[in-house]
Amino acid sequence: QLQLVESGGGLVQPGGSLRLSCTASGFTLDYRPIGWFRQAPGKEREGVSCISSSGPNTIYADSVEGRFTISRDNAKNTVYLQMNSLKPEDTAVYYCAARSPGWYPSLSPADFSSWGQGTQVTVSS
Repeated sequence: QLQLVESGGGLVQPGGSLRLSCTASGFTLDYRPIGWFRQAPGKEREGVSCISSSGPNTIYADSVEGRFTISRDNAKNTVYLQMNSLKPEDTAVYYCAARSPGWYPSLSPADFSSWGQGTQVTVSS
């Protein structure tokens, strides 16, 4: 069974930083684009960032460009999301998801087939 597990969420003050991790079990992330998504209460799930299977290609939502950085360590079967200069509007449940091998990066949730359970990020003073 394909399983993704997110970790690293928590409560942080505005302007602070967090690093989220997404680790896979039961399959390798090596050949799959991996995306980070978030969903705030009452809002639709939105794409935050995605990284290509080999890592050189990344895409970001306009709202996080320049503040968030996605990276991957295939040896550890893990993808990271470094979040800096956090704002209250970044508060949401953050999910990682894997796309089928061979596809390009995407920010559309419909393009991803395997999802983690999510980790809460709260930005508040």
